[in-house]
Amino acid sequence: MTRIAITGAAGRMGKTLIEAVQLAEGATLSAAIERPESSLIGADAGELAGLGKLGIAISGDINQVIDDFDVLIDFSAPVATVANVQACRAAGKQIVIGTTGFDEDQKAGVHSAQSDISLCIASNFSTGVNLCFKLAKAAAEILGDDYDVEIYEAHHRHKVDAPSGTALSLGEAVAEGLDRNLKEVAVYGREGQTGARKRETIGFATVRGGDVVGDHTVMYMADGERVEITHKASSRMAFARGAVRAACWLDGKQPGLYDMQDVLGLK
Repeated sequence: MTRIAITGAAGRMGKTLIEAVQLAEGATLSAAIERPESSLIGADAGELAGLGKLGIAISGDINQVIDDFDVLIDFSAPVATVANVQACRAAGKQIVIGTTGFDEDQKAGVHSAQSDISLCIASNFSTGVNLCFKLAKAAAEILGDDYDVEIYEAHHRHKVDAPSGTALSLGEAVAEGLDRNLKEVAVYGREGQTGARKRETIGFATVRGGDVVGDHTVMYMADGERVEITHKASSRMAFARGAVRAACWLDGKQPGLYDMQDVLGLK
């Protein structure tokens, strides 16, 4: 039985993760963590998630519960995730990370922990999205340079980073399939007299509004036809189930850096 801790337990994703742990075989919720200034410290995690009492009180300090779990699931914010990785590294705990929006220094700091603990990091833990990553690369390899590629994504009004980590991962998959460097060919916005589209570019369009959980489409466009690979998430449970699956898979793994493609055997 894998003992799982959830950070950001009182948030939208945190509550969904708690429910997903309760529904999963081979997993048990053993700790729940929130910001130290949260008014919900001490509350029962199950009650917050609408599941009734679970006997797990919300903690405001990961170090207070560090011995209570095997794997931490973290869908918080870059600064908080970096601190949580440091705590897990010091205690020899494993961590599943769904946080996006890291800068290069933060990413390097997180990745450095792979020498001591196992980490599973993914921009999206949905099984369907991870299938789309594989399909996006395969389509790029087959269609080649004759097709223009654009990536569209939409999320709820509360999302703070853009483009989404999932959209960027789709871009990376396409770029790999086309033997391009995404950093050199990505276009993240267009306005005014931009001139004709350069064939090698990979464009991104971002929409924010309402309660959209997550929509992503990769478009391959040529004269006379268009191929689209689309994924639409209708519930955060799609991500939560995948994250819990990853946590159970990660438990006991040798130190290293893994992703959801490893968990699903898609590599």
